[in-house]
Amino acid sequence: MAIGSDTFAYRGRLPHLINEGRTYFVTFCTKDRKILLAEARDIVLDCCVHDHPSMYWLECAVVMPDHVHMLLTPNPGEVIPPILSRIKGASAHRVNRRLDASGTLWQRESFDRIVRKGEDLAEIAEYICDNPVRKGLGARADDYRWIWRSWVEGRLLAGVRA
Repeated sequence: MAIGSDTFAYRGRLPHLINEGRTYFVTFCTKDRKILLAEARDIVLDCCVHDHPSMYWLECAVVMPDHVHMLLTPNPGEVIPPILSRIKGASAHRVNRRLDASGTLWQRESFDRIVRKGEDLAEIAEYICDNPVRKGLGARADDYRWIWRSWVEGRLLAGVRA
């Protein structure tokens, strides 16, 4: 079903849209809002960054104790549903293996919103990166260990776009 240039790709309890070439603000939560241990957050952040820039351009990501925020743009031919499935599946598998645990780590649904034309990506990125500060987990975003920004940590990667 097409609505303008957006297309419904899949639907659970929340509507999800696909629009190639657009940037998405994504949030997904742990099942039952379970708190992730430090080593689990390390794994989750690594999984969020893993396919940057091969499958998507990741502007920023932050792994909070019970949820994740990402701002990303899928590469041409890539779409959000399999990207999120890959991140959530890989991170759940690795966390369970590392912690000798089993079971579901993430809620089935994710909240993804297409960033509208005219919205300021820098403001959205700032909102995401300031989440730990708003929650009292650090005085500055730089104080929080589980954050990744293309303009800071991403500079260490080869092939960073200008």
